[in-house]
Amino acid sequence: MAPYESNKTSGADSESGARPARPRAGRRRAARYAVPVTVVGVAAATIGLVPALADSGDPDLPKISAQQLIEKIAASDTEQLSGTVKISTDLGLPDFGDALSSFVPEAGEGGSGSADPQSKLMELASGTHTLRVAADGPERTKLSILGKGSEYSLIQNEGDVWAYDSGSNQVFHAKDVTAGAPGEDAPKRGADVPATPKEFADEVLQAAGDTTSVTVDGSSRVAGRDAYKLVLKPKQAGSTVGSVQIAVDAKTGVPLKFTLVPASGGSAIVDVSFTKVDFAKPAASTFDFTPPKGAEVTEADDLADAKNDKGSEDLGRFDGFGLPGLGSAQSGAGSKTLGEGWSTIARIGEPGGSAASDESGRGDEGAGAAQQFLDSLGDEVSGSFGSGTVYSTRLINALVTDDGTVYVGAVTKDALVKAANSDR
Repeated sequence: MAPYESNKTSGADSESGARPARPRAGRRRAARYAVPVTVVGVAAATIGLVPALADSGDPDLPKISAQQLIEKIAASDTEQLSGTVKISTDLGLPDFGDALSSFVPEAGEGGSGSADPQSKLMELASGTHTLRVAADGPERTKLSILGKGSEYSLIQNEGDVWAYDSGSNQVFHAKDVTAGAPGEDAPKRGADVPATPKEFADEVLQAAGDTTSVTVDGSSRVAGRDAYKLVLKPKQAGSTVGSVQIAVDAKTGVPLKFTLVPASGGSAIVDVSFTKVDFAKPAASTFDFTPPKGAEVTEADDLADAKNDKGSEDLGRFDGFGLPGLGSAQSGAGSKTLGEGWSTIARIGEPGGSAASDESGRGDEGAGAAQQFLDSLGDEVSGSFGSGTVYSTRLINALVTDDGTVYVGAVTKDALVKAANSDR
């Protein structure tokens, strides 16, 4: 971790914060279709939560430096807990209703299936959600997303991972695959989506360095517990991130709340908080699961075989949502990283390349929905690099040039154009 700025403490009770995020067709058309959805996917790595139900009044805690507080988080050995987490995300995207449904692979057609964590947990990328979480070490975890009259649960119990969607009565099962937990050394969950304040905090703290200002800004009460407020801010210009604030349990060192606020101001993009938390060992039965009678069970191996038979590309973190060109956009020759820290920009593709033809479209219906999405997000720009379109959210922005090169990062439109100009 890099050097830290001097502490400051105050009685303020504001709780705002942020985290950087990382990247992503003729090639031109495919990129135009793929990138905005990839932007949403990248932003899914930064899920958010409704303002925490923090108790009124700031506790009077002993003074602590930023370095000491980070060390306290790192030294936390809490592996047993249960509680309720509220998550909400506001990326500033327009509401398309079902307009984009034509892109998403359907269950039974080589898609993920409604109970597959790879698709289900992506729902946390927008809106407000209430989760119940429990952990008894890194190999026994449970996460339940509470819906209106239904519940989706992801359970890891040693060598088995079960996912159950009560709304569709579908079950997903994987052997010898870990599903993730709130613990310190937790393996990654199916869709690699953070779901607790600690998971968010770990990712941000690992990325913090010389480009980050880290301070302690007083105290607060979260889920009935005393907490210190750790604040991280970019030192660099051009980032869309204003600040990240992490409420750290004063006794255990466990992050209880994570909030990300954009540099442009306004409401938090991401706000994740425990509203209830208990550090006692959960009952062993919490992690038991037997498929209900009549439930449709999908085995992970069978799902993988079905995708291979359909000729699906291995797109790593995202499956492409069935959009043309996303696979090539992610793995194209010439990809590199520009800049550092909070101003990092990923370049996908080689500048000056020629646009290829789009041979994998999904038909007029899909094209129309994609165009609606693009028209709402796109902003034409030009520079010494040529011309292109910037697709914007409140956190992640992407520039697609007319030759199909993509520049994407948690940076402003001007920063993308500047990077494209200097890259030629």
